[in-house]
Amino acid sequence: MFPGFGTAVNVVTVLAGSTIGVLLGHRLPQRTRDVVTDALGLVTLLVAALSALTVTDAALSDAVGDSAPVLIVLGSLLVGGIVGSLLHLEYQLENLGSTLQRVLAGRSDSDERRRFIEGFVAASLLFCVGPLTVLGSLSDGLGNGADQLLLKATLDGFAAIAFAASFGWGVAASALAVLVVQGTLTVLGFALGEFLPEAHVLALTATGGLLLVGVGLRLLQVKQVPVGDLLPALVVAPLLTEIVIALR
Repeated sequence: MFPGFGTAVNVVTVLAGSTIGVLLGHRLPQRTRDVVTDALGLVTLLVAALSALTVTDAALSDAVGDSAPVLIVLGSLLVGGIVGSLLHLEYQLENLGSTLQRVLAGRSDSDERRRFIEGFVAASLLFCVGPLTVLGSLSDGLGNGADQLLLKATLDGFAAIAFAASFGWGVAASALAVLVVQGTLTVLGFALGEFLPEAHVLALTATGGLLLVGVGLRLLQVKQVPVGDLLPALVVAPLLTEIVIALR
């Protein structure tokens, strides 16, 4: 298999799952679609919790000290949130969704536009924030195989069915985000080699887990957490980890 094979399969499963979901969605009552979305939100919170728990991993504590892991995640979210909000990343992501809606779906009423944008934003964040996105793409780029991305592609395909049943074609548009994000990480892995030690990956994974909590809360309509503005935290986490290690 060639580098990038996992990402290609992931894009196909998102598109296929979205198509199935849209076809099923029109046959399901709104209440059933809402229940499906709520169930996906709960599962997202479960995955988020499992990812966030890596903050307790012994490898991270050994590298930065027992009290530092939680502070690194906190600092990453604060710094990343400030940077993201100043750059209006959430707004830019929503604008991208709106632009894609106009190009792909043509003119529509405000409710359909809202569903397209919300589906694109929520699905893009779910498919691109998780630890499998980073670890799988880097592993694929390093030539270690695409097993992790193939697992992620399977999960994303089923998730796309559930999403598209509620949100429609906006979920299919998230395949573009998957292609760009995972493709970029795969190229980085191919070009730079293993540039993230285990402790840095653990800090990034824990931070990504908390971002997924925000996605889950959005799906459950508890709070519209601006997860897009927090995305720079994924870059800040490894940097803070390196700083703490250097200062020890």
